[in-house]
Amino acid sequence: MIYIDSHCHLDMLEDYDSHDNIVMRASEAGVKYLQTICTKLEELPKILAIAEKYPNVFASVGVHPSEVTKLVKAPELLELAKHDKIIGLGETGLDYHYNKEPAQQDLQRKVFEQHIEASCKIQLPIIVHTRDAEDDTLSIIASYKKTHNFPGLIHCFTASENFARKILDLGFYISVAGIITFKNAEDLRSIVKFVPLDRILIETDSPYLAPVPNRGKTNEPSYVKYVAEAIADLKKVSLEECAKQTTDNFFKLFSKAR
Repeated sequence: MIYIDSHCHLDMLEDYDSHDNIVMRASEAGVKYLQTICTKLEELPKILAIAEKYPNVFASVGVHPSEVTKLVKAPELLELAKHDKIIGLGETGLDYHYNKEPAQQDLQRKVFEQHIEASCKIQLPIIVHTRDAEDDTLSIIASYKKTHNFPGLIHCFTASENFARKILDLGFYISVAGIITFKNAEDLRSIVKFVPLDRILIETDSPYLAPVPNRGKTNEPSYVKYVAEAIADLKKVSLEECAKQTTDNFFKLFSKAR
């Protein structure tokens, strides 16, 4: 049985344990591939060094909305994305939860659009973070989808049912993290029930959001199996089927990893 942690932050785990140990424990738990995610371009060299060290670790390039301080343009992203181990663009998107200033939100939107424009050119999927910004996130994606076909997913999904249905209609995937195991996550579980299994990916978003039974601990990629178990239970399918389908989904979406 093979799992894939489609979204983790290995660079943020270096004070927790060695990357050798983390990747080894993941492999022992059946997590055979990982994607370590970029949140700011200054950290990309460190992220690529990790990805280059391990054959089963991929990377992304992008700027998290909460890390946006200046306009990042598509040509810069395109140049960086030429690296063999980079398979996605992001994480990008919109986060209005901690960013209330109109000027900052406007800059976030512009940088998000630059990631999408890069995706339109090279067809690497955009990895989208959205928090308290559903309407603008959906509006921007839908606007580009009118004239361009580009792949993408909403990572660590916590948005509304309405958003889920509309983003699925636009051809996006939904990635589920450890939140699905939390006691107060009934809304998320009800959404995951109707999302087709062939449109779901699994992730840890480690070092954050460790799933039950490890909630409160530092999260790590080996824990992604608990996310798969929760989805399998909700979907009333075997764990083997869930693992296989989410793995197939990963390689279909992140086709550069094949």
